[in-house]
Amino acid sequence: MNTYLSSSSAATKRFGFDFARRILKSKQRKKAVVVALVGELGCGKTTFAQGFAAGLGVRERVSSPTFILMRISTLKRKRFLNFIHVDAYRAEAKDFLKLGFKKLAADPKNIILIEWADRLKRILPKSVLWVRFRHGGKRNERIIGVIANNANVGEIMRI
Repeated sequence: MNTYLSSSSAATKRFGFDFARRILKSKQRKKAVVVALVGELGCGKTTFAQGFAAGLGVRERVSSPTFILMRISTLKRKRFLNFIHVDAYRAEAKDFLKLGFKKLAADPKNIILIEWADRLKRILPKSVLWVRFRHGGKRNERIIGVIANNANVGEIMRI
């Protein structure tokens, strides 16, 4: 696991921005890039998502799609066409299966970022990039851990 310490919301956004930029530079994959965010309320998942979306070039304001479950933004990239922001806080895996999640995750033109991803664990691809958030010892401090089941993280973090 790669671990990072963030001392502020701005630093967490910057980490999300840089993480997205690294994904844009990574090798082409056969399926969507799926980034799974987990952590308690107020740990920085949405703040990271805002920076991540900005790193992809998304211009509209990013907020958690808690009540609509999923928001799709078109990207102006050749390799990736869609940024799909998912919030699983109020839903279950079966709800996302009905929304066509498997098809979205199979498309290599998609980048999918999921808040509360632990609720969807059973339907996520094996190549998922896990980003875990914890409160640090100081007020605005966050501990961010990046984990993968394969070499994806190593490749992305070296770029």
